[in-house]
Amino acid sequence: MPLRSFQSFFIALVLCGSFLVSSSTVIAQTPVNITPDVVYGHKDGLAMTIDVFQPKEKANGAAIAFMVSGGWFSRWTPPEQARGFFEPYLGAGYTVFAVRHGSSPRYGIPDAVADVRRAIRFIRLHAKDYNVDEDRIGAMGMSAGGHLSLMLATTGDDGDSNASDPILRVSSRVAAVAALVPPSDLRVAVWEAEESLPAYRNFPALEMSVKEAAKYSPLVFVTTDDAPSLVISGTKDTLVPPKHGKWIADAFQEIGVTHKLILLDANHGLQGKQTEAFAAVLEWFGEYLKKN
Repeated sequence: MPLRSFQSFFIALVLCGSFLVSSSTVIAQTPVNITPDVVYGHKDGLAMTIDVFQPKEKANGAAIAFMVSGGWFSRWTPPEQARGFFEPYLGAGYTVFAVRHGSSPRYGIPDAVADVRRAIRFIRLHAKDYNVDEDRIGAMGMSAGGHLSLMLATTGDDGDSNASDPILRVSSRVAAVAALVPPSDLRVAVWEAEESLPAYRNFPALEMSVKEAAKYSPLVFVTTDDAPSLVISGTKDTLVPPKHGKWIADAFQEIGVTHKLILLDANHGLQGKQTEAFAAVLEWFGEYLKKN
């Protein structure tokens, strides 16, 4: 499939509500306040931004940081159009932060990982401004967004108290993660890897060495302090095979990290199983982002 077609496919999945939300539920129901283009940092003179969606009523004080990423492409879309995708979470009372990172092909996976870590620090630093609990921040995403969410789950830190930038003094840890059809080990995906699939040539972000890929593979960083993680993989997924979900679930199991792996009889877009996936995500966050 041509690169442009792949880009369009992922943008449609991530931003147009074709994933998790059926066409009958895309129309907004929950009254929300939308704060667009909140700047959480700069890169090469360019602003990195978040759109914030806050329920006007019955907000539960928890936040979900949604990684706007497919193939490590992160594109802007009008928040009024994107908000329908977040309706299930808004309806359940979550404040949603749509996080955009420096996008491929100009920026690579190292940049994306650094950007989303900074975004979590920013959200925590400004949690009171958005009426959310800094200890009840979750992260989620699909495909590359799922990979970035797992990187947050496995590599969160407490911040650098000596940093001159106040944002970098704040923790990048999240309380829970939901990763849908995520690659968990980039060492088998980058172009030079023997196991790399032909389709991966459509993703410039994967043009990196196996050695470098190890630095950005969640599987490598599983430790006992990782965030509780839900991983959903499709058994018919030929782009990110379900073995990625099993690999990291096995690693979590071996070391005792709270986790759940769900294998759905579906392809990379989880078509036909979206409602089931949506329910599982809400149940997971309901358990691990609940108020103590």
